[in-house]
Amino acid sequence: MKKLNPKKIHIIGSVGSGKTTLAKELSSKLGMPHYELDNVVWIRQSSGDIRRTEREREEYLNRIIKSESWVIEGVHNEEWVKDCFQTADLIIFLDPPYATRIYRITKRFIKQKLRLEESNYIPTLRIFLKMFKWNRYFENIGKANFFKTFDIHKDKIEVIKNSTPTCLKANID
Repeated sequence: MKKLNPKKIHIIGSVGSGKTTLAKELSSKLGMPHYELDNVVWIRQSSGDIRRTEREREEYLNRIIKSESWVIEGVHNEEWVKDCFQTADLIIFLDPPYATRIYRITKRFIKQKLRLEESNYIPTLRIFLKMFKWNRYFENIGKANFFKTFDIHKDKIEVIKNSTPTCLKANID
């Protein structure tokens, strides 16, 4: 049974699934800090991103997950994130239709190029094309890997298949 008042929420899904949008909304509604796993991997600098070492990344993530409350989101489901899933009270797996994710990736890129939406990276054509590749990889490999590896946490996993994850917000108080 899923915990009614989660203090630690982990949101996972593919590129364009709505992770960041839902994480920001839950963070605001619940008064909990929001963290992006990409920002655990990368040190963001105006001169360009620098990848943290494995040790730095693990130390940073451990500091976050040991805190009292959080909303963490990201596509990552590798070994280095296992303690995050273990510690979470609720794991939200966003799985909107593939076509919805393609649309969102395209819409996001256009908005970023027009400077209507901010990003943690420079929205180049190369990154844009990689997002489609990452989306396909998650669809074909990452999703199955997540459920195979983290099935031990199935009692706290909530799968959202519709394209509007905000339906969950009303259920968390």
